[in-house]
Amino acid sequence: MTQLRSSISESGLTQNPFRENLTSRAAPQPCTLVIFGASGDLTHRKLVPALLNLASDGNLPPGLSMIGFARRAKTDESFRAELLEAAKKFSRRTFDQTLWDSFASSISYHCSEFEDATGYETLRHRIEEIEARQGALGNRLFYLAAAPEQFAPILSHIKSSGLCKSPRGGWSRVIVEKPFGRDLKSAQALNHAVERAFPENETYRIDHYLGKETAQNIMVLRFANAIFEPLWNNRHIDHVQITASETLGVGSRGGYYDTSGALRDMVQNHLFQLLCLTAMEPPVDLSADSVRDEKVKVIRALRPINRANVARDVVRGQYTSGAIDGIDVPAYLEEDRVAPDSKTETFVALRVFVDNWRWADVPFYIRVGKRLPKPGTEIAIHFRSAPPVLFNRLENSGDDNILVIRIQPDEGISLRMQAKLPGTSLRIEPVKMDFRYGTSFGKVGPEAYERLLLDAMSGDATLFARRDEVEHAWEFIDGIEEGWSEPSAPPLHLYPAGAWGPDAADELISATGHCWRRL
Repeated sequence: MTQLRSSISESGLTQNPFRENLTSRAAPQPCTLVIFGASGDLTHRKLVPALLNLASDGNLPPGLSMIGFARRAKTDESFRAELLEAAKKFSRRTFDQTLWDSFASSISYHCSEFEDATGYETLRHRIEEIEARQGALGNRLFYLAAAPEQFAPILSHIKSSGLCKSPRGGWSRVIVEKPFGRDLKSAQALNHAVERAFPENETYRIDHYLGKETAQNIMVLRFANAIFEPLWNNRHIDHVQITASETLGVGSRGGYYDTSGALRDMVQNHLFQLLCLTAMEPPVDLSADSVRDEKVKVIRALRPINRANVARDVVRGQYTSGAIDGIDVPAYLEEDRVAPDSKTETFVALRVFVDNWRWADVPFYIRVGKRLPKPGTEIAIHFRSAPPVLFNRLENSGDDNILVIRIQPDEGISLRMQAKLPGTSLRIEPVKMDFRYGTSFGKVGPEAYERLLLDAMSGDATLFARRDEVEHAWEFIDGIEEGWSEPSAPPLHLYPAGAWGPDAADELISATGHCWRRL
């Protein structure tokens, strides 16, 4: 009683003491942001435009300094000139020269090899000079945007040089860009390298899918609307489809992609994140670990796919030459830096089951592919059919109810239901209730990297992957990869560019009486 009475405010209104953690996140704090691999594509296309957009919206903390760390010899001025062109090309905001001049004044460049300990020592002195000159708090945020094989030496030198401890105090955090390894063993080795330099609560494994507005809205849709959660179980949901479709090929990523493939590149991280948000139980609160605890439970509940059942539950494919939007495109084996005899999959479809009380025997169909007819990412919740009486006895009774959560493009949510077609005859047609972020709220939401960078500066790890989440996901994926490595492994199916994957993917889902939803 004492605790409840103490929650009565001076105005006499009672506040719920158990909902204190449902308030907005802490404000982002000024810091020195060091981007390792700053000469790469990620910095130019995503990170710097995101920081500039945050500055334009007034969300970037004052006093932020950015240092680009890379091997190529550049001056501060030449580095800023490169970033200027990237900002003009990739920012979602209309370019503002005055804003850029103010933002660019905080940008500098540091040239060093990633393996050279001297470069980290000079970087530490440079940061300390900046902090002393600005009277900064000593907060430091390190972003690993370099090649994955450089992560371990970078982390080791950050630790040994004392970069992660400012003499002025403050926090030190690290953002680790995907991929987080390529199997369980390498993921564990990377996590060990990270933990030697940073504790888990200061480690932010970034997955940009979680920064997308609709991905964040999945929990709100489920847990803030009383009409959905009572139906969110195996008694009312027939199956779930998660699709990520790309019209593009591998482009300049052929060298990386050929050692990775669709399963490692997309399913282990992006699509498993969407699966977890769809299938998770309500967290006890909105703290980072409470949310991530529930996501880990989903991954741990996945029914294993291994040598015995990989042929039954997984289809892999590779695109051949074809046409996209009337334009001829080459086969995967003809792409730059791809081995001419490569067996790497550019398409994968899976049937997975979450073996817990809520989802028992509900199939989750996951597919991802390159060179498909239309780009898009969505989650489609297919509800069970209404009883075959009354209107459902009619031949034209229509389709089942489907709730579609569109991650990209045109972020939004739609619900398909049945309605009578106007007229004297009884004809039922499906209609769609559609919610779009852009039209409903009258503004474009922030890009994924904007939200995630801001969260890292705020110390909010909710939208970042935790160590056990990553390792459990890799454990599941390793079972499939091992099945594919067997002499008796199922074949790699070919499909022409511009098709919706190989025929075997249709057979996978039709075996249980379902069919893929077309985007």
